[in-house]
Amino acid sequence: MDSALDYHTAKALLEWQVELGATEAICDAPINRYEAPEKPKPRKAVPTPVAQVQETKSDPVAEARNTAKAATTLPALQEALVAYPHCDLKRGARNTVFADGNPAARVMLVGEAPGRDEDLQGRPFVGRAGQLLDKMLAAIGLSRTSDDPAQSAYITNVLPWRPPQNRDPKPEEIAMLLPFVERHVELANPDVIVLVGNISCQAALGRRGITRLRGQWTQAYGKPALPMFHPAYLLRNPHAKREAWADLLELKARLKDGS
Repeated sequence: MDSALDYHTAKALLEWQVELGATEAICDAPINRYEAPEKPKPRKAVPTPVAQVQETKSDPVAEARNTAKAATTLPALQEALVAYPHCDLKRGARNTVFADGNPAARVMLVGEAPGRDEDLQGRPFVGRAGQLLDKMLAAIGLSRTSDDPAQSAYITNVLPWRPPQNRDPKPEEIAMLLPFVERHVELANPDVIVLVGNISCQAALGRRGITRLRGQWTQAYGKPALPMFHPAYLLRNPHAKREAWADLLELKARLKDGS
């Protein structure tokens, strides 16, 4: 159809088509609607990947070492130990058993772990074993209550928290608490150390067998150290008190020599 028709001619043609019954307008060129391209489907939004932050696992032993090293006084070390979060023993304990006695004492005793009485009172060696230990120390002129460094004793444990049912501590528990013991000895700076019991020997010397180790001077925590029976062992095995007395006399002689 000529597209150059004027308005009036085009109108007349349209009216003529309507009179003929036309109801739809047809284009000059036919369109196949079935071949018409489909509307493009909307693209799915690709989620932006979330950057994953890699969780850094803490090293309980390294953290204990750094925390203990940062403490410059015994009260600061005690606070650091109380705040240390990685040892599960603390969750079941009533108190943190840090130490007892005179920190200026020439003799420092390192025991194993608190028992029920120690956990309740927050002090080491206060039960039956502690009463026996006080008698043993008194026999060679030492007391945890003395103000005189030459006649006093300072007492702590490898573990500050009581293990469930008084079980032996696990190696990983000893490993994470050992830096606190090492720093404890550095700050107290005693002349000699007494390793009381198997666990104390295991922590300081890396080996057990108190019946073989007792009575023989060695080095632990940078100090002369004497392994000795735990008083709880002596309560169960009274026949071993003779060896314990010999060890006490050895300790007394060492202190008398001033070395």
